[in-house]
Amino acid sequence: MSLLRFDNVSKTWPGVAAGLSDVSFRVEDGEMLFVTGHSGAGKSTLLRLVHLSERPSRGTVLFEERNLAKVRGSKVPLHRRQVGVVFQDHRLLTDRTVFDNVALPLLIAGTPAAEVGKRVRHVLDQVGLGDRGKALPLQLSTGEQQRVGIARAIVAQPKLLVADEPTGNLDPQLAAEIMQLFASLPALGTTVMIASHDLALVKRMRRRVLVLDHGRLVDDIAPEDLAA
Repeated sequence: MSLLRFDNVSKTWPGVAAGLSDVSFRVEDGEMLFVTGHSGAGKSTLLRLVHLSERPSRGTVLFEERNLAKVRGSKVPLHRRQVGVVFQDHRLLTDRTVFDNVALPLLIAGTPAAEVGKRVRHVLDQVGLGDRGKALPLQLSTGEQQRVGIARAIVAQPKLLVADEPTGNLDPQLAAEIMQLFASLPALGTTVMIASHDLALVKRMRRRVLVLDHGRLVDDIAPEDLAA
């Protein structure tokens, strides 16, 4: 059973060029893959459909064989707990500590306080910020802020992590470090899907790549074929 499946998915808006057009692919549990393409190719639209921030105009998006078009009302937050999201601009609460930022998804889900502390400390250690829990976001470097964003996205142990241009504001060394952190997550049970226009970085990671062009899926490249 595939974790995620797009079947002939299109997304359009009135008077606007198509965000996606007849896109089909599958993502297996435990994969790490990239979605790439030019600016406006549809990368962000694709991720928003997975997170239920958008709904398809046509076609079907299945998550664990569940049709996301039928996920409504109170079931939307339940779905989103299974899909962690990492943004390029971090979206951290600057008046809350690192610990509090990371704990937020657990508090919203009603996780017991003792479990919250345990999980947050563990995930901060995992992203290399075990000693920064009491710091405020603005006291951190850009790379550290991005690590906090990743920690917040994975603290609830989602089935899938989607990241939209997560290294766009980072220098090459920091970008490589963040990508290696993402690469460690499938072994811990989280499938990873990253939108990026940084072709050189994507190629170095040697993972599956979906290529979008003006909303269409034009290539699905296996890791062993990246050299070509």
